[in-house]
Amino acid sequence: MIAPMKYRASLPPTRYDVPTVIFHWGCAAIIVLQFATANSWGLFHNPLHHQLVVAHLTAGMVLSVLFPARLLWRLGWGRHIRAADRWLDAVLARGVEYSLYALVMLEIVLGYMWRWGNGQAMSFLSLQFMPPFGRFSASAISLLHGLHQWNGWLIIVLATGHGLAACFHYFVLRDDVFQRMLVTGNASDEYGK
Repeated sequence: MIAPMKYRASLPPTRYDVPTVIFHWGCAAIIVLQFATANSWGLFHNPLHHQLVVAHLTAGMVLSVLFPARLLWRLGWGRHIRAADRWLDAVLARGVEYSLYALVMLEIVLGYMWRWGNGQAMSFLSLQFMPPFGRFSASAISLLHGLHQWNGWLIIVLATGHGLAACFHYFVLRDDVFQRMLVTGNASDEYGK
C-alpha cells in the first residue's frame, strides 16, 4: 500500500489522485440525484412519490458521510494542483470550488434541520433515524425549507457553471484542465510505477 504523501508525490503534476477523482464524481452524481428527486417527486402520487422522497433522504445521508470524507482527503492527502496560470482564472476557479464546498455542507445541515425540525425521521432505505431534538415552529420550518430549496438551486447553478468552464477548457482552450478530474490510463500510470 502506498503511503499518502508518497502517493501524492508520485502522480503527474497536472492530474488529481484517484481518490480525489472518485470523491468528486461520486459527490457530483449524488448531488444531481438529489436535485432531480427533490424537483420531481411532486409530479407523482404514492408509492412513487414516497420512494423518491426516501431515495432523496438516503442519498442525502450518504452524501453527509461522503462529502466530509472528501474534504478531509482533500485537505490531508489529496493532490493539490494550481488552479490556473492567470490570476483572474485562479481566483474564479478557487472561488467556485470553495463556494461549492461551503454550499454543499450548508445544504446537508439544512436538510437534516428541516426534516428533524419538522418532527420527521431521516430515512436510510428502511432504517429510520428519529429527530434528536423537538419540533421547530412553523415559521422556522418554512424558513429552513426555503433555504434548503434556494441553496440547492444555487449549488446546481454554480456546478453547471463549473462544468461549462471545464468544457470550455477542453473544447475551446484545448488545455488539460478537464483531464485533471479523469481517471485515465492503467493502474501503473496512476501510481507512477
